[in-house]
Amino acid sequence: MSESSRDTARGAGWGPSEPGLYQRLMPVHVEKLSWLDPRLLWAARNGVLASWFGDPTGRTRSRLVAGQEAAGAPADKVVRREVPDRFSFMVVGDTGEGGASQYATVPGLLEAGRDTEFAVIASDVIYPVGSADDYDTKFFRPYQDYPAPVFAVPGNHDWYEDLGAFMRVFCADAPPPAPEPRPRPLTRAWWRSLLWHRARPSDGRHLAEARALRSAPEQRAVQPGPYWAIDAGPVRIVGIDTGLLGTIDAEQGAWLREVSRGPKPKILITGSPLYVDGEHHPCAVEGGGTVDDVVRDPEHHYVAAIGGDIHNYQRYPVDVDGRTVQYVVSGGGGAFMHATHTIPRVSVANVTEREFRCYPLRGDSLAFYSQVYARRLRLRRFFTLSEDEATAVVAERLGIEPARAPGPEVRITRRARLVAGLLGAGRRPDRASRFRLPVRKLYTQLFSPGSVTYSPPFFKSFLRLDVTPEAVRLRCFAATGNRAQELDPPVEDEVTIPLI
Repeated sequence: MSESSRDTARGAGWGPSEPGLYQRLMPVHVEKLSWLDPRLLWAARNGVLASWFGDPTGRTRSRLVAGQEAAGAPADKVVRREVPDRFSFMVVGDTGEGGASQYATVPGLLEAGRDTEFAVIASDVIYPVGSADDYDTKFFRPYQDYPAPVFAVPGNHDWYEDLGAFMRVFCADAPPPAPEPRPRPLTRAWWRSLLWHRARPSDGRHLAEARALRSAPEQRAVQPGPYWAIDAGPVRIVGIDTGLLGTIDAEQGAWLREVSRGPKPKILITGSPLYVDGEHHPCAVEGGGTVDDVVRDPEHHYVAAIGGDIHNYQRYPVDVDGRTVQYVVSGGGGAFMHATHTIPRVSVANVTEREFRCYPLRGDSLAFYSQVYARRLRLRRFFTLSEDEATAVVAERLGIEPARAPGPEVRITRRARLVAGLLGAGRRPDRASRFRLPVRKLYTQLFSPGSVTYSPPFFKSFLRLDVTPEAVRLRCFAATGNRAQELDPPVEDEVTIPLI
């Protein structure tokens, strides 16, 4: 088994390396996304419009679901798969950026997932706006050799064109919903409708050709809508659609409560994680209550809740009335890396640094970003921190033992402290301030999208879950992009979740 980032810096992907064979999988021309490009931001404007003028996602989703039911989808939205009592499946989140970092995950995912029954994409199948024209190089091509079905829950980017392409790909060419009535002029809904980004009429002309890349009968997955449940062996996997703003509508909320009843152990897959960056985000349900209320209800028997949206890996083992629920962030499947070094010292729901896990490690995240901005600002001598320097300064700021010990000769300099502060590195709660919190938020939201790189290490990740009647074994595998680790991906975290 390959060394992990917790073992050595080389296990994290640092040092001399050779890029992996993933490059052979990529198309000849790869369009490089720049998340700071005003044209891209304008195309992805629907999330902002929804927050300003009201979110139409719930009504659109209701019409989509009604169309599916009229076409014969099961009313309970449960997919029943005949699998053994002992089986495995993959989870990968925030995949579809289409660049080197997405394709770098593929060889390891295929190797780790060769005997799995199916895979689930948790959030943001396609960037930037969920266009049907992008499914060729960002879904069908990279996963053409995965031999089993792929299910998905949409993320906010999949909703930027009203989920049309997602429904066509995952829901058996679902018919488009009937249009909403024309809003009254000069109302909030009128302004939203006037500015709303919509798919081009020609979008998806080559979708049939793209589908041919995953056309084998055993690869086919037809799900009953954007939210669903899968009964597989001893567990039920429940996938929910959190739309543009990370909430769910009343209709979906009622379905979630109903499908969660019963003694069968359950795993939630969601586009918005419930614990992330040291904070609790319970996910509001329209009309009252939260998704986490459903997860915590002892009569529903949830053992894990896995969410995408944030582009890294995090795990919070939360004690809920005497039982442990594993809350996981799994969004490292291909998009630019969201920093982990901005996460403050964890103290939430009785989870402390001792129990918390993340990938990349905070020190590796800080070293990665220091090098990105050293190149971007042409200040290499000032900004660049070695992985050992970054590990040491993060441990000092948080007051923790580093997960991987830096070399004994490492000295924390004033420059290292200054760079860590400028790049938003987290602090202990007792040393936080009103100023530092906005800095961390600004850094995460504005500067993280500038982290796109086209050479290893990429710090991507995906999950494999091995299910038995007694337990679920969850493992987080790394994809660094280095050839030596490509077909033997390091295990960055592992936990066994009892079902009995």
